[in-house]
Amino acid sequence: MTEPIDAAFGPVETEVLTASCTVAGAVVHRNEAWRQLLGAGDLWQRLAPPDVELAEQRIQEAGCGSLVTNEIFMVQPPTRDEPVPVLLNFLPVHEPPPPDADDTIDAGPRVTAVLVTGEAMMEPSSWTGTQTKRHRLESLGRMTMGMVHDFNNLLSGILGYTELLLNEVGPQTRAAEIDVPSLVHSLQTIQKAADDGSSLIEKIQEYIRQEKRTRFEAVDLPTILQDCLALTRPYWYNEPRRQGIAIELDEDLQPTPAIMGSAVELREVFINLILNAVHAMPKGGTLTVKTFVEEDQGVMATVSDDGVGMSPSVREKIFEPLYTTKGDDGSGMGLAVAYGIVQEHDGTVDVSSALGQGTTFQFAFPPVDRRAAPADVPTEAPAQRPVRVLVVDDEEMVRSVLQRLLSLRGHEVTLASSGAEGLERAREQSFDVVFADQAMPVMNGRQFARHLREDFPDLPIVLLTGDTDIGDPEHAFDVVLSKPFKLDVLEATIQEVV
Repeated sequence: MTEPIDAAFGPVETEVLTASCTVAGAVVHRNEAWRQLLGAGDLWQRLAPPDVELAEQRIQEAGCGSLVTNEIFMVQPPTRDEPVPVLLNFLPVHEPPPPDADDTIDAGPRVTAVLVTGEAMMEPSSWTGTQTKRHRLESLGRMTMGMVHDFNNLLSGILGYTELLLNEVGPQTRAAEIDVPSLVHSLQTIQKAADDGSSLIEKIQEYIRQEKRTRFEAVDLPTILQDCLALTRPYWYNEPRRQGIAIELDEDLQPTPAIMGSAVELREVFINLILNAVHAMPKGGTLTVKTFVEEDQGVMATVSDDGVGMSPSVREKIFEPLYTTKGDDGSGMGLAVAYGIVQEHDGTVDVSSALGQGTTFQFAFPPVDRRAAPADVPTEAPAQRPVRVLVVDDEEMVRSVLQRLLSLRGHEVTLASSGAEGLERAREQSFDVVFADQAMPVMNGRQFARHLREDFPDLPIVLLTGDTDIGDPEHAFDVVLSKPFKLDVLEATIQEVV
């Protein structure tokens, strides 16, 4: 049995939103669900002007034969106070050539219309609170997945062109009218900002995927806590201030020796604690995060709040599975999982708390045994030789950046804008390595790699992706390289696979 999209829309079922139009954008048909949510007048009458422009651009792209999927638009129905996120797909409708078409003329299928399909990402009014929360999280996840890919493509351009400018205008540039140190400093600042954005996306992706490392490695605890504070900033800074509450941060992350562990799992521990601390300060307060070294205990970290605190009986049970003080909002597993992770890291955790006086979690981890890990002996870097590179990506900006970056190291670069064109180039010329984007229309990077592998089983293939879900590894490609990329990483990858 289907449910109404929303009581405000009357008896509209949760069916797919559909509309069809000519390649010029003239409406041909739309179903009742579309009329109720997006209106019965102009096709985009309930979109903001920037979204109208984007939607019309997507219609044009589909009219030229491109498949455009997973675009998010915010629709403002007159019966709701808040806009509704809508996920739309733009599908070209092809007409086959007539049977008597002249074979000497390009008689391939032509696009005669565009079909737009989608769904409103909001919960039915009859759902329970738990279903509503799950649906919102799923919607947020789907929106985020689409945004991450586009954001990483933008970062690829920012980082790439910044590196190009730093190579073209360096401290040795002689131009009386140019303040070279200031210019270089500005460019380095842009690069640092883009690097930070890239790192934040990578941490979000790791956290969404819940990746677990199969082995521990030396990690820096202050850096991990800085990551956690950056990830949770919307919860302890933005959201409280939006509600008229102030949560101050007291951060004292002193340098410490490295510890052996999994950065992903440790982030999970401290993110959980930071969010718990925010929850314990409904009227505001101070979040305190510290790292330091104690000779008799090792590498130390504390997370404190001055919130509601806990009674002795609650404090004794907080690490027990399924025990929670948050009612339906808590699973009772967060601190139990955190305790298990700390034990896996040979660490200890102590909790001090009192009602009305806040809570402090104190962790101790053994430092890396320096005697068991001899310092790396610097070796002379192997000589780098120019290679022939094929770059296959449907994004012109990414292709251009890759070509110019790799050319700086003397590589010969050939470009292709689709999987089909990439296969054609590979059969015409000889290449040492191929870079292929994952997210391409018609033939994606994985499909391209499988086809290419059939003809060239020994040709190294590097898959480029800006997606959160990178999929399972397979034999069709040798390396998966996440966007955004930098010249040193590109060069190291080439030297590794060639």
